[in-house]
Amino acid sequence: MEYISLITGFIMLMIGLWGILTQKNIIKIIISFTIFDSAINIIIISIGYISGRTAPILDKAVPVKDAVTKIVDPIPQALVLTSIVISLGVTALMLAYALKLHKYKNTLEINKFKDLKW
Repeated sequence: MEYISLITGFIMLMIGLWGILTQKNIIKIIISFTIFDSAINIIIISIGYISGRTAPILDKAVPVKDAVTKIVDPIPQALVLTSIVISLGVTALMLAYALKLHKYKNTLEINKFKDLKW
């Protein structure tokens, strides 16, 4: 049961990578990038998970002296939270860029873009 999220993350990673490399529509490439990024987040959380431990919150349920053996490492969770915020900004930037490309070229097919500058 513990490896389901890890396997799902690797499957999503392969789907996202396949979409980034094979799709010709810019919107589909952006969606594939988002799937790829979500898969990496799932993999990081899956690797940081330890069975039988609780969230890293120190209260009456988890005394400070037993914290090392009863809570999971909060670093992967913090990294994923930061990654989610960064990926939101990157996705918004890519979508804005795709909107500009569609405005000037009237297409989103990547093969139609031959010039280096606008």
